[in-house]
Amino acid sequence: MPTPPIIIIKKKGGHGGHHGGAWKVAYADFVTAMMALFIVLWLMNTSKPIQVAISGYFKDPSGNGKQTGNTLNGTGEKVEPTKEDMAKLKEELQKSIQSIVDLDKLKNNIEITLTPEGLRIELLESERGTFFKSGSATLNQSGQDIVKLLAVELGKVPNLISVEGHTDSKPYTGKSSYSNWELSSDRANAARRLMQQSGLRGDQISQVRGFADQRLRNLKDPLDPSNRRVSIIVQYLTTNSDEAKPPAQDAKESGEKPSAAGAKTESEAGKQDAK
Repeated sequence: MPTPPIIIIKKKGGHGGHHGGAWKVAYADFVTAMMALFIVLWLMNTSKPIQVAISGYFKDPSGNGKQTGNTLNGTGEKVEPTKEDMAKLKEELQKSIQSIVDLDKLKNNIEITLTPEGLRIELLESERGTFFKSGSATLNQSGQDIVKLLAVELGKVPNLISVEGHTDSKPYTGKSSYSNWELSSDRANAARRLMQQSGLRGDQISQVRGFADQRLRNLKDPLDPSNRRVSIIVQYLTTNSDEAKPPAQDAKESGEKPSAAGAKTESEAGKQDAK
């Protein structure tokens, strides 16, 4: 029988080189890198508030971690107040407080300090009660005047406000179901309500806290009347390098201890008295 022919099959290789798709991936990476470079160069030449806002977005894309700014309408660029601005705000508040006729009676009971948490305004009670009726969450006339004045001034700034109520360690002697916890909370809420009625924006209050006697101002004398106080904290607008410490930080942790209109130190507060 005749020998069958030998068939040889040759496969030609594909055109891998420039006819393939690998170069497209490399080119896309190059374009992406160039776009990132130009964005960085652009950001380096923008204003400080824009840089802070963009940096904050990448740290917290959802925007819920740190609430900054406010809800005021307007298209202008808003500059966030710094610690230096807080010092100016402190001076303005002191000048406004000095305009009150009865300042001489209150100068030892109003203290304004810069703390890690923000600008802390302390309304300190004395033997005579000073800002609240004895054993009550009702503000007297002096308390109403001070709180209204503070509301007008603080309503002009974009910062959030927290309000704290404190008592001394003497147990509340009124209703059995009512204690220093309720009293401190009610006093803080009373100040909050009047401030919102007198100039503070509705969205400006971030916290209302009642601490009873757990955050004594004068640790050496738990019954010192100055332990009975309402604290109004103007919180810093937090940035990358300037973050407020937790609320547990007290005013005494700050290195600065000046007071509004020349307030004296806590040791010069009045003698102990019932609420």
